[in-house]
Amino acid sequence: MTSATVASKTAAAGSGKPEKIRKDRNINWWLTAAVAVLSLTVLVPLYFTVVTALKTPGEAGTFSLPTSWEWHNFADAWTKVNYPKAALNSAIITVCAVVLTLLTNTFVAYAVARNMDKRFFRFLYYFFLAMMFVPFTVIMLPIAKEMGTLHLDNQLGLIILYTILGIGTNLFIAIGFIRSIPVSLEEAARIDGASTWRIFWTIIFPLMGPINATIAILTALWAWNDFLLPLITLTDQSNQTIPLAQYVFQSQFTSNYPMAFASYLMAMAPVLIVYIFAQKWVVGGVMRGAVK
Repeated sequence: MTSATVASKTAAAGSGKPEKIRKDRNINWWLTAAVAVLSLTVLVPLYFTVVTALKTPGEAGTFSLPTSWEWHNFADAWTKVNYPKAALNSAIITVCAVVLTLLTNTFVAYAVARNMDKRFFRFLYYFFLAMMFVPFTVIMLPIAKEMGTLHLDNQLGLIILYTILGIGTNLFIAIGFIRSIPVSLEEAARIDGASTWRIFWTIIFPLMGPINATIAILTALWAWNDFLLPLITLTDQSNQTIPLAQYVFQSQFTSNYPMAFASYLMAMAPVLIVYIFAQKWVVGGVMRGAVK
């Protein structure tokens, strides 16, 4: 290394300007083309949904653009579905399910992760994982009967079901991350007199930010878009969610596809808006979870 090179690096360090490092990035065009083709599986149905929502019932079913843009389909769907009431019900159930899931499932995952050497907790771990492989159709009727017997055929019962039925997936996601957190952090806190509850809420839970974001997103999407569980649980029509309210467009003999697709787009809008404004924190959380 020459003295001129050393002097230039010293001057750059002294000026506080980071040295620019050139990186040659090779683009994998085959992979890029594959991703572009696979993206059509999402873009084509989305295009079909948008153009159908703006057509007349007689034009529905084709990929061509509408001959006349029927914007009133959205207003008609808003009125027929009673969108404000249905959206409020869906929002209440979704928010409560996400909060209750984060408060309970993460603590269960912490208890299991820190006691995997004990037979009882290993049994719980594999028992909860086994829930992921049980088809919902097998337990659908017993759940409906049980909720009716316990008088939980309402929004509260639905929130409890989302919290319980999602515990298998949430434990599978969270336990591996918790076991990567050094136990020395907890031991230092115990020396200072911290209890298990305080260790979890002040140390473990904040460190689980990326995993909590993942669990919250999965639970929110499930609760907001779910149709079958509210169908068998809710008995009061005033508590129906958006997917249940959209069922009015289907009948035995006719289906108003343009109005139905307009309501589908309106149901998708809140989740899409939340993602647009929260994508910075979502992506940042995933990146922090991937780097130790």
